[in-house]
Amino acid sequence: MSAPNTAPAQQHRHREASVPDSVGLTFPRLVRSEWIKLRSIRSTVWCFAILVLLTIAMAVLLGAVVDQGTDPLPQDAVNGSFVSLNTASVSLTALVVGVLGVLIITGEYGTGQVRSTFTADPGRTGVILAKAFVLALATFVVSLVSTWIGVVVSAVLQAGKDVHPELGDPSVWMPILGASVYVTLVALFAYGIGLLVRSSAGGIAITLGIFLVLPVILSIFTQLVQAQWVADLAKFLPSTAGGELYSYAWAGSGAQQGVVLNGWGGFAVFAGEVVVIGAAAIAVARSRDV
Repeated sequence: MSAPNTAPAQQHRHREASVPDSVGLTFPRLVRSEWIKLRSIRSTVWCFAILVLLTIAMAVLLGAVVDQGTDPLPQDAVNGSFVSLNTASVSLTALVVGVLGVLIITGEYGTGQVRSTFTADPGRTGVILAKAFVLALATFVVSLVSTWIGVVVSAVLQAGKDVHPELGDPSVWMPILGASVYVTLVALFAYGIGLLVRSSAGGIAITLGIFLVLPVILSIFTQLVQAQWVADLAKFLPSTAGGELYSYAWAGSGAQQGVVLNGWGGFAVFAGEVVVIGAAAIAVARSRDV
């Protein structure tokens, strides 16, 4: 009898011994991998380009068109108007990043690349969180930069009409900053929906339904039944609660009925909904086959 061939086993052990200890599956490496994938997807470039174009174009257009008239307005009105014209595009850009949030995960399911992704990280949680981190960071930075470009240009245009908002006032710059936070949360919410349903068409339909259709349905229902609890429920919708992030707090505004959310309250509600959707998506992704 011939001796068993132990060369393959010896070569395997040699390869294991030659791998440096520094090589391993770490979160920074997962983030780097997901960043490469994100910027390589054509839909990412298009969605972010549309976001930048809409944000800057709306701010510049409204900054050039909006005229406060010849009579001087209270500073509170000037500040509120300036916040409104620089956040007018949020309802549109939120839908754009909502589509992107769905596509960056459902696209992998559609092409089958998700098998390689989950093979690299069998636990799946790390790579899911890395993708969410890259999506959130890229969306926030792109939205923030484009928003403040619009702010600077619109401020110059309004100054030409003798309108001078107080940009250093927290009541002005915090809602403008909140617009970028809201857009980022929308992207993460849509990402969670996409991970749950694993379908581009289904994920986009559900996301748009939650942000466009559901508020209209609750509004109609509120008018029909005249019930305060329905109006209070509507305030916890992602679009309504998140909308408080970029709403200007008017001084001396009258008391509101029912549940009242300010910017921080709206952020807490919307962020909590994002966490719940994300946790459910991770649990489902870990328990089912690809």
